[in-house]
Amino acid sequence: MKLKFDPSLQYQQDAVSAVVGAFEGQPFVQTGAMAMQALQIGGLFQTELGLGNRLIIGDDEILKNIQASQEANEIEKIAALAGREFSVEMETGTGKTYVYLRTIFELNKTYGFKKFIIVVPSVAIREGVLKSIDVTKEHFHTLFDNVPFDHFVYDSKRLGKVRQFATSNQIQIMVINIQSFQKDVADKDMSEMTEDELKKLNVINRENDRMSGRRPIEFIQAACPIVIIDEPQSVDTSDKSRRAIANLNPMVTLRYSATHRNPYNLVYKLDPIKAYDLRLVKRIEVASIRSDDNFNDAYVKLVKTDNKNGIKAQVEIHKEGASGPKPTKLWVKQGDDLFVKSDERDAYRDGYIVQNIDCTPGAEYIEFNQGRFLELGQEVGGLGEDIMKAQVWETIEQHLRKERALKGKGIKVLSLFFIDRVANYRVYNEDGTTSLGKIGQWFAEAYKELTAKPIYKGLIPFDVAEVHNGYFSQDKQGHAKDTRGNTADDDDTYSLIMRDKERLLDPIVALRFIFSHSALREGWDNPNVFQICTLNETQSIERKRQEIGRGLRLPVNADGERVHDETVNRLTVIANESYEDFARSLQTEFEEDFGIKFGRVEKIAFAKLIQRAPDGSETAIGQDASVKLWGELVAKGYLNSSGDILAKFDPKNPHFKLEVSGEFAALAPEIIDEVNRKLFKNRIVNAREERTLKFRKEVQLSPDFQALWEKIKHRTRYRVTFETADLIDRALARIKQIEPIKAARVATTVVEVEITDAGVSADKQISSRVREAQQVKVLPDILAFLQKETELTRHTLAEILKRSGRLAEFKINPQAFMAAVAKEISRALHDLMLEGIKYEKIAGQHWEMSRIEQEAEEGIVRYLGNLYEVQNREKAIFDAIIYDSEVERQFARDLDHNENVKLFVKLPSWFKIDTPIGTYNPDWAFVTERDEKLYFVRETKSTLDSEERRTKENQKIACGRKHFDSIGVDFAVVTALSEVAM
Repeated sequence: MKLKFDPSLQYQQDAVSAVVGAFEGQPFVQTGAMAMQALQIGGLFQTELGLGNRLIIGDDEILKNIQASQEANEIEKIAALAGREFSVEMETGTGKTYVYLRTIFELNKTYGFKKFIIVVPSVAIREGVLKSIDVTKEHFHTLFDNVPFDHFVYDSKRLGKVRQFATSNQIQIMVINIQSFQKDVADKDMSEMTEDELKKLNVINRENDRMSGRRPIEFIQAACPIVIIDEPQSVDTSDKSRRAIANLNPMVTLRYSATHRNPYNLVYKLDPIKAYDLRLVKRIEVASIRSDDNFNDAYVKLVKTDNKNGIKAQVEIHKEGASGPKPTKLWVKQGDDLFVKSDERDAYRDGYIVQNIDCTPGAEYIEFNQGRFLELGQEVGGLGEDIMKAQVWETIEQHLRKERALKGKGIKVLSLFFIDRVANYRVYNEDGTTSLGKIGQWFAEAYKELTAKPIYKGLIPFDVAEVHNGYFSQDKQGHAKDTRGNTADDDDTYSLIMRDKERLLDPIVALRFIFSHSALREGWDNPNVFQICTLNETQSIERKRQEIGRGLRLPVNADGERVHDETVNRLTVIANESYEDFARSLQTEFEEDFGIKFGRVEKIAFAKLIQRAPDGSETAIGQDASVKLWGELVAKGYLNSSGDILAKFDPKNPHFKLEVSGEFAALAPEIIDEVNRKLFKNRIVNAREERTLKFRKEVQLSPDFQALWEKIKHRTRYRVTFETADLIDRALARIKQIEPIKAARVATTVVEVEITDAGVSADKQISSRVREAQQVKVLPDILAFLQKETELTRHTLAEILKRSGRLAEFKINPQAFMAAVAKEISRALHDLMLEGIKYEKIAGQHWEMSRIEQEAEEGIVRYLGNLYEVQNREKAIFDAIIYDSEVERQFARDLDHNENVKLFVKLPSWFKIDTPIGTYNPDWAFVTERDEKLYFVRETKSTLDSEERRTKENQKIACGRKHFDSIGVDFAVVTALSEVAM
């Protein structure tokens, strides 16, 4: 198969034109026998060492060209050149390598430049570049009238190629690894170096008889090459590498990446949002695979280690919560006991005291007493293997579904598995034979089972042994081995993957499932990868963009043509995390890598808005006008100074009207639409502005507030009585209503990921399924667990369990059964307690008024979005009231404006009443006066119907009522101030 390339893709043409246009005004080189006799010929010049590029136009002219490109490509214009370096930003999978190779030929065609060096950061990318040159050679010959060119990899053993690079009158493309020449840069002038120091220099910097006594670097410098840096964020990472590039004496430097760290003179930008929006890459789906209701064993996973401020480790455990155990991440240090950290979950009682933490990069681990030992990313006690099995199963099924959907369309489907241990896929036996590791076995079992289903039977006409294989680096015995992905041992692996690119796309080739080392992700991909599954046991989680980048490129059919069918172009990532976490991580990486902020309006966001002139002509308003308009939106309070959208921008409000000057009034609908594009699910997602509340001491000292506080300040204690027989009966009634207990399961949910200017979302669910995990072998002490949860006697608990008729379900899922039973017993207990509860005042104990002033002095900071500004200063002790709902906001407004209300206060969060089911914090206290002064405490709710409120909430309110009854304060639940009889 030969890959075909479409030369008419507009976004690629724009990227090429942005660079070529930077040198507009540069004269074209005149070649030929007569011209070559001259020392200077337009864009080239002749020296005794060879023929070199020559730039004639000056920086002022280049700056104007760059600004024109930036205006056209929606990039904020620069005021001055940052050197003669020019950056192009292109999302992974959109043809970055093709673009800069085509740019080479366009620069030659337009200006006659002929000497080019491509600097790469790794073997993987070097192999990818060489492969790209190979597969595009025929395409570029056709496109550029068979212009001759030569390309080669720099090799210190083949210095004749360096001389050819300098002397040839053809296009010369040298590909060179930064590692192979950054060490060649002398730290001091060679004339000052000793003979021994000179001998230590690499060949490129040493005088050589085969080079007429010259140093090879001199021939390169004489050529004044155009240097192209592929992935500059990985190339010029140090002063030494930057000096090495400068030592090449480049005429100009062109930088191409999806994630620039320093985008010098950015001329073109195709970020992931635009690429996704234009459908230039595959859509992304996430198949999220998580354990469901499995809290039976002690689960610990080592997430990360840190030694910045003392040695510590972040672990994920199952911690007790109000509704049972929940996965929780927390930091631990040496000596910490997970039994205590988990709120005394019995599963962690023995053997989970942190003994040692090692933060050595690449060898991180945590060790517990009794010999338990976890490496980074490793877990115990969870459903780790069950989840990985489910990932393998899901990958194969997604693959088969895609094969079925594409049958007859000539599009081969590939799936990619990344693993961190070769032995998990392939085992090398002592007798020289090989066998499958556990992941390989899981694959074979799942593949055979799934392909036996009638819907998939006969879909792939190959045996299981033929459809999967691994690409791994090898040791001296030819055995695959674990590597880091950046060593000499990996060279052959990258070469093999790149050489096999077209072969892998051929439908008649059986191989469809590729296993590779996770370290080999960077630098290669295949357009027909439709599924990516990462099966890591010990490594830290890789970056999402690196992971999905291996399969983002649009697929090709059997004729080598790109496929642009959106129903086909979907990449499914099989992940062992929630899809919400996946989306959140992906958005964070976009923000870090591209320096963008989702939901933020940039100053030049409106530059493309079209304005109609009086004569009927239409033109874009441009960047300067956009900056002016943006400033107006900030001044009017629609945006803050960072471009974040504020609450005042509310186009859904029927009374909303955008206030802009007459110059932009006609564009108001378009301006609203542009800002709306940044709103995430029509909510304000940006950081909100904060302010510190102002304390009004004169109000606190007023007689009304003093009298109100004297009324409500008293603290109380409660006591309860109930009969054990009543408790048992009520508990049994509740336990009988529990839904049947199900075995611990592995749940798979497939969702579509959306990437827009507003953010990364994952809420469009496509499918879901569950698979049961292996049954628990050792049962926990159920009576000890229930006694800890309820504080009842073992005798009472045993009686409840024996009479429940449901003990058989304990074996199915012990933790789920215990949690459900504990919850219902606790609820029955709470009901009885609340029925018999009585409050009494505690002599000498009350809430201190001085605490309010103390908090005010420390500074109470709140968001503007949920503050009600008090209009009548004498009525409240703070200048604004914090509200949590529209009901509360309206209640505060009514209190403020009602003439009978003399003073009101939103009770502080520490004003808490003890109840058997937790503390209760009432809402409002206020003073009214008509014929006499009255003192009220009120709870505001959106409804008075107790059936519509949650049970626990109702129970706390009932306790609050009895508390205030005991101290003689009027308490009630209301929805509005009009319900208070004043």
